[in-house]
Amino acid sequence: MPPSRRFRDRTEAGERLGEALRERDVAVDLVLAVPRGGLPVGRAVADAVGAPLDVVVASKIGAPGNPELAIGAVASDGSVWRNEAALRGTGAGEEYFERERELEVDNARRKADRYRGDRPELDLAGKTVVVVDDGVATGSTLRACLRMLAESDADRVVVAVPVGPPDTIAELRETVDEVVCLETPGSFMGVGQFYERFDQVSDEAAMAYLE
Repeated sequence: MPPSRRFRDRTEAGERLGEALRERDVAVDLVLAVPRGGLPVGRAVADAVGAPLDVVVASKIGAPGNPELAIGAVASDGSVWRNEAALRGTGAGEEYFERERELEVDNARRKADRYRGDRPELDLAGKTVVVVDDGVATGSTLRACLRMLAESDADRVVVAVPVGPPDTIAELRETVDEVVCLETPGSFMGVGQFYERFDQVSDEAAMAYLE
């Protein structure tokens, strides 16, 4: 993607995503953002389509000695996505995976509780839900969130992300009703390279977007 097509920041990316959803006539009942970086994007999307904003939370399961390499992820309800290729490549065994899964599901539950506060549990029955993040690479946490939503009574699940590699986006299209992705560059090193400003988002800043 040439520099002129980079997103200025997460808010601008969300505004463009919201416009794309409107152009596709997606009737959105609820926008669910993946914290933390997904919340500035989700706020702009929710404002653009006139829908409420909430969160869906998962935690990455890192490889032995390389926590940044996702061998899977687990959502706050315990739904798991396994990266089988990474599992084989790192030699992580089932015992390691299960131990890390238990740790990360606790982290995801605590994070979900912190973000959702005293708001009631989500009722997705019959709704069109749009799941938003600031971009995907392998999409590990997003995939775990989608596993969780697959067990809900949502009528339709749409993924909306500003950028992702073609192979990941193609795989996501097979798991949900629709994927809206603005940019699918062939050369992909990481989500941050497609933003002019890609600062870390603190929990406090992220939660402010829910207010």
